[in-house]
Amino acid sequence: MSKYKDDADDKRPNPVVDTLSHAVAAMRADADQKELAACHEAMDPKAIEKLSAAEARRQPTPADAVMAMLRKHGRPTDMQALVPGVSSNEIEVAGAAGRLPATVYRPAGDGPFGVILYFHGGGWVIADRHVYDGGARGLCAQADAIVVSVDYRQAPEHKFPAQWDDALAAYRWVLDNAARLGGDPGRIALAGESAGGNLSVATAMLARDAGLPLPQHVLSVYPIAQPSLSTESYLENAIAKPLNRAMMQWFFDQVARTEDDLQDPRINLVDAPLRGLPPVTIVNARLDPLRSDGARLEDALRKAGVPVERREYEGVAHEFFGAAAVLEKARQAQAFAGERLRGALGG
Repeated sequence: MSKYKDDADDKRPNPVVDTLSHAVAAMRADADQKELAACHEAMDPKAIEKLSAAEARRQPTPADAVMAMLRKHGRPTDMQALVPGVSSNEIEVAGAAGRLPATVYRPAGDGPFGVILYFHGGGWVIADRHVYDGGARGLCAQADAIVVSVDYRQAPEHKFPAQWDDALAAYRWVLDNAARLGGDPGRIALAGESAGGNLSVATAMLARDAGLPLPQHVLSVYPIAQPSLSTESYLENAIAKPLNRAMMQWFFDQVARTEDDLQDPRINLVDAPLRGLPPVTIVNARLDPLRSDGARLEDALRKAGVPVERREYEGVAHEFFGAAAVLEKARQAQAFAGERLRGALGG
């Protein structure tokens, strides 16, 4: 059980910690990031680490905050208007234990296009592909590629390694069905945010070990890359928002069957056998407990001889990447990631 379960009857954030968190953000965050955080706070989110998984999944999301900020400024909230030239439709793909819902995003023009298999964040417990529409849709436009954003089974109902098994099964499905989607099966990449950033790298490892064709590129946005909660950025951003140290402990508690699971190379990427992976791009936010995970993963990839480029964005927090509709640094990060993917996928 998590050591952060004290005051479980009061599911609101600790008021003293909350005030301190806001004071730190006021000094360090960009103005648009602070405004987005205020929009989220206005929705009265509870402390995820004090909730059941079912309760946590009903909390207001960063995507909800983006919509609120757009409405505040009288701007359209239709994502097709915000990211023109990208269409989408709903499908199902084969998972490891049944069908998985997915959204396919298509750029304008004639294919065949490169294909990006995208995994959403949420600590392997909460959220879904719709919450992470902003990141997937933005990559479709910036990389000029088809994006298949897939849901996977979630903990605690489905413990480790169900999420990783689903991710590999989805990759097999994309290899087999890319042409049917209008894509080129020889030009496939993996991408994801947070827990999905972990899945993107882990799936490349699993594909290598299974003898499958490797992706051309891996994009890993603020990935979970190791289980220690004592890194520099975990300590520096222990009470950050929207992700904090206590929440990460809660996520690990939900997904792991035993402590040994957290040392498995699929979770502990920094100690995993990384040699032979395709080039990797890592995106990090400065105000994020996971910033050091990205830095450590970069170092591990370099030591394994894997080409890697990591970019860190000042003044923004975890979950910023999908908020390009309202955050300047998100627009920059999506453009950078799209350029890296477009260069790798060619066509």
